[in-house]
Amino acid sequence: MTSLRKLGSSDLEVFPLALGGNVFGWTADEDQSFAVLDAYTAAGGNFIDTADSYSAWVEGNQGGESETVLGTWLKARGNRSDVVVATKVSQHPEFRGLSADTIKAAADASLRRLGTDYIDLYYTHFDQPDVPVEEIIGALDSLVKAGKVRHIAASNISAERLRASLEFSDREGLARYVALQPHYNLVSRDTYEGELQDLAERTGLAAVPYFALASGFLTGKYRPGTAVESARAGSAATHLETERGQRVLAALDEVAGAHDVPVATVALAWLAAQPTVAAPIASARTVEQLPALTGVGELTLSEAEIGRLTQASA
Repeated sequence: MTSLRKLGSSDLEVFPLALGGNVFGWTADEDQSFAVLDAYTAAGGNFIDTADSYSAWVEGNQGGESETVLGTWLKARGNRSDVVVATKVSQHPEFRGLSADTIKAAADASLRRLGTDYIDLYYTHFDQPDVPVEEIIGALDSLVKAGKVRHIAASNISAERLRASLEFSDREGLARYVALQPHYNLVSRDTYEGELQDLAERTGLAAVPYFALASGFLTGKYRPGTAVESARAGSAATHLETERGQRVLAALDEVAGAHDVPVATVALAWLAAQPTVAAPIASARTVEQLPALTGVGELTLSEAEIGRLTQASA
């Protein structure tokens, strides 16, 4: 069995791959979503990442579709206490931003859709710099005190605002961020490495990177001259046109070949081996896509392999 990892300073222990819920109720209908969730938990997975806004961008959707699917599944399986549920606030069309009132109302709406009375990990999805960190942390702390949220976290936040938030929590003895969700992968390192990663390391925050597979590019399915049917094919294909993208693919092919595992597994294993990273996030639309993702728990790269990938992606 894959061993679980401690999430920062929290008491949460998570599987080294967080299952992304962005596809539930979007490119995966309820039956497909249930099949993926069942297969993920059967493989030992226990960490599911969603947001109140998934998938408001789809015509005819209101936002909250992913949480609703997840809530229906949790109820059907009766496994709420076995699963670490992470969701986010600030982007739902009805609950935009991070004012105290918005955070509290959005959390209640998320709890209703998820069919649960607590959220394990609650992220601010996108920081709203014109709202004081004192107001944001105060609202999040009140949710923790009310037992509606176990731990709080931040996504898409500057190092400066993150530092101010942590200092305020420490000074006032309020709930403190335990995790950070940055954009981070082999072809996007400057979105996390540097000031933000240093701060996370210094303050004991766990990183749970999103776009861990660069919209599918790091699965290796995008190659010169191939056409891929995917909702995200455009953004992934742009990496093919860069020298770095081609270098990274070559290095991934080499390491994947040596271990006889899919390219995606290696890309996730590199990420999981980086300082502060507890669990990369990746989503699967179908059960067939899942083993390449959950395989990260079984794969340990050598220092030389990690170095080879790090160098290729520089």
